[in-house]
Amino acid sequence: MAVNPFLRLMALCMAAAHAAAATVRFDVPTNAVTRPASVVSLAVPLGLRSVAGLELKWGGQRWPVQSDADGRAIAVMASSPKVAVTKGTLVPGKLPAPEKWARAVQADGRIELRLANRLVAAYRTEGVLPRPNLAEALRRGGYLHPLLTPGGRQITDDYPSNHLHHHGVWTAWTKTGFQGRAPDFWNMGDRKGRVEFVAVDAVWSGPVHAGFRARHRQVDLTAPSPVTALEESWEVRLFNLGSELNRKLHLLELTFTQRCATDASLELPEYHYGGLGVRGNRAWNGAGASRWLTSKGIADPLQGNATRARWCWLGGPLDGGVAGMGILGAADNFRAPQPVRLHPSEPFFCFAPSQGGTWAIRPGQPHVARYRFALTDGEPDAELLNGLWDDFARPLAVTVGK
Repeated sequence: MAVNPFLRLMALCMAAAHAAAATVRFDVPTNAVTRPASVVSLAVPLGLRSVAGLELKWGGQRWPVQSDADGRAIAVMASSPKVAVTKGTLVPGKLPAPEKWARAVQADGRIELRLANRLVAAYRTEGVLPRPNLAEALRRGGYLHPLLTPGGRQITDDYPSNHLHHHGVWTAWTKTGFQGRAPDFWNMGDRKGRVEFVAVDAVWSGPVHAGFRARHRQVDLTAPSPVTALEESWEVRLFNLGSELNRKLHLLELTFTQRCATDASLELPEYHYGGLGVRGNRAWNGAGASRWLTSKGIADPLQGNATRARWCWLGGPLDGGVAGMGILGAADNFRAPQPVRLHPSEPFFCFAPSQGGTWAIRPGQPHVARYRFALTDGEPDAELLNGLWDDFARPLAVTVGK
C-alpha cells in the first residue's frame, strides 16, 4: 500500500517538533546551601542526540549541555534553583564559540587543561627528572602539576627538595601487604615500589568540560621480579563555569579506580598517610608558612591532622597575594568523610582512609574514589567550599521527560 507523501511529510514534521524540546524536572535536595555552581548530569532523549548544540533552559537562563556517545550529558548551572521542585526544558541551541570551550591539549609528555586558552592544570605522562642529581628510581609520570588559580598563581609543587616523591596531585599507597611482602608505592626512592604511567585512553574538549582518561599501575619491587599489584585508571575533568565564574574559580574533578592485577588482595594496614596526595607551592614550606582550613573550621594543622573532613583548604601568601585550593572528598568515598593528614611544617595534604584502620582492595572489588579541587585567589572562603561540597555530595536530581 502506497504511503501518502503529504502524510509522511506531516509525520516527519511532527517528529521534528516533538524532538525540538524535552521537559526537565529538577529535584533539589532539602536544606541545600547556596551553591555557586551546580554540575548536573542528565540523559538526552533519542530525538535530541543528533542535535549538535543543546541547552538547558530554566528561569529565563540557558546553559550549554555537553553529551557523550551513550546519551549521558553534563551541564554546569551558574546557580541552583531555590525551590524544592522546578521545571525547565532541554532545547536545541547554538554551540558556544570554540574559544569559549574548555580544552584538553596534548603536548610533549603532558596534557594541558585550558580555559579561554589559559592553562589551568597539566597532567604529566612521561616522567621527567627536573635536576641531574636525582636518582632514576624517583622518575614517575601519572600526576597533575601544575595547578593554577584564575589569577595565574601556581599552587602546586613537584619534586620538592625535602620530599622528592611528592608530585602536585598524585595517588599511591604507602604501608601495604601483597603476596606476603610489604611494597611501598609512595616512597619511590626506597625502591620498594613505584607507580608507572601506562597510557592515555581518551582526551576531549567541549563547551562544558574538557578532560582525559589515563591508566597507571602500582608495581611491587620487593618480589624477585617486578609484579603489578594494582591497575589504576584516572578520569579528570575541568569544568567550564562560564566566563564570570571562571574569573573567580577553577573547578577540577578526579575519579580514580583501582583494581587488583592478580588474584591477591592489596592489604592496607592502619597508617597515617597514603591515598590521594597534594603538595602545595614551595613558598609555603616551613612552620607557619602554609595556611589551612578544614570543613570543621580548624585552621591549625596540628589540631586538624588525623581528623575527618569533608574538605580542606591549603594555601598561603603567593606572588603578592594569597592563593590556595580546596580539596573536596565525595560523600560516597570509602570511610567518608575521610581522615586527613595535615603536615605541620610543609604544604602537604592527604586524604588517608587507612588512618581509620586496616582494610584491603580485593579482587573483583574495585576501589573508587572521587575528589574535586577548587582553585582560588584570596583567603579561604568556607561558604564557597561548603556550597561546592554540597553540590558534589548531593547533586540536583535531573529527570528528562517528553
